[in-house]
Amino acid sequence: MKKRIKAKAKSKAPMKVKGVSMAGLKPRQAMAMKKHSVHHTGKHIKSMVAAMKKGATFGQSHKIAMKKAGK
Repeated sequence: MKKRIKAKAKSKAPMKVKGVSMAGLKPRQAMAMKKHSVHHTGKHIKSMVAAMKKGATFGQSHKIAMKKAGK
């Protein structure tokens, strides 16, 4: 059974996922990263956030992170 992770879209402090700040991402992207982080390492998440801040989509940044950092 799949676990649901709830994340607040509108909070004052930037959300952190596995020690990586989600500042600079849109609320929807930050929530997607929160759900995605269950299956991946902090290094993978950090790589994805960096790519997304540069303008990559979620799918593109995931592909980059898988090559760079692995799971």
